[in-house]
Parts: sequence; C-alpha cells; structure tokens
Amino acid sequence: MRNWLGPLIAGMILAAVTAWTAIVVIPYGLMNVAMERLGQGGVNRMSHGNLATPARQPVVRPSPDLAYSSCPYDLSDGPLAIDVTPVDGRYSSLSIFDGATDVIFVRNDIEAEGKPYRVILARNGQPVPPGAEVVRTNHDKGIALIRLLLQDPSEIGKLDAVRRQSSCAPVTNPN
Repeated sequence: MRNWLGPLIAGMILAAVTAWTAIVVIPYGLMNVAMERLGQGGVNRMSHGNLATPARQPVVRPSPDLAYSSCPYDLSDGPLAIDVTPVDGRYSSLSIFDGATDVIFVRNDIEAEGKPYRVILARNGQPVPPGAEVVRTNHDKGIALIRLLLQDPSEIGKLDAVRRQSSCAPVTNPN
C-alpha cells in the first residue's frame, strides 16, 4: 500500500494544480478570443455587426433574432464612455463583461425608460468626469455588448440608423 501512496498524492496535487490553472486561465483566454472576433472596428470603438447566420457566427450560438453591437475595450490608457441609444419599442440591453468573462453591468431599455444613457467604464482609481454614472472594474480589458431584439431579421434596415447611434470612445478629459 505504501508504494501507491506517493504516486497517489502526486496525482492529486497534479489534478488540483491543473484544475486551478484551468479555472484561472480559461476565462481570460476565452475573452481574448471573443475580443478578436468581435473587434472588427478596433479596440475602444463600437462595431455594429451583421446579423448572425449559420455561416456567420463570430461567437458561439449567437441568437438570429438579435442585432449585436460590440465594443472590445482596453482601459489601460484611461476610462471609456459608452453611449447607448435604445430603439423605440424594441427590447435592447447593454452588458459589460470584464476580462474574466464576468458580467459587471447590465441595463435594458425598460430600466433606461427608453432614453439614451451614458456610463463611464473605469479601472479603480482612474479619474472620471464629475456626476457621471461610473462602472468600476479590476480589469483593463473586456467587452461591452449591446443586444437589440428584432421581430423579423428584415427589419434591421429600418432600425439600423438608430442602433448605430450607440457608441464607445475613450474619455478625453475626465475632470
């Protein structure tokens, strides 16, 4: 029995280290892949993607009845302003994901009372404009994602101009 004790303990330690590494590393790796796939417009810029089809799926299982706008962000040079213009009469939401794939902020059109709104996304300790609604994060990188519900894919043409009013950009003068 003693001959098995050493390899058994070594195997358990290896399994624990492997599990811990996977839990810590995989979310960041997944976020990097998502940022690459969704970042057609670049970092800290809103990109308004085409509708998902079976041939075009930039992320796993996108919904065909949602129009997605995304802003891969990097806060290493300062805060980011995210401006959202809801489309009248349509469900929409802003979700902000940090570098570990955790959701750190969500607001939908009902909570916004159908009105445009701005949130400032900043690292802890970064200066922000006075009176701004601020979302703080411990990560430099992540993705802000806006979803717009369509009743039919054909209506994207008439709703796209309003959807494209949503944007993200670095805050140029936080004070």
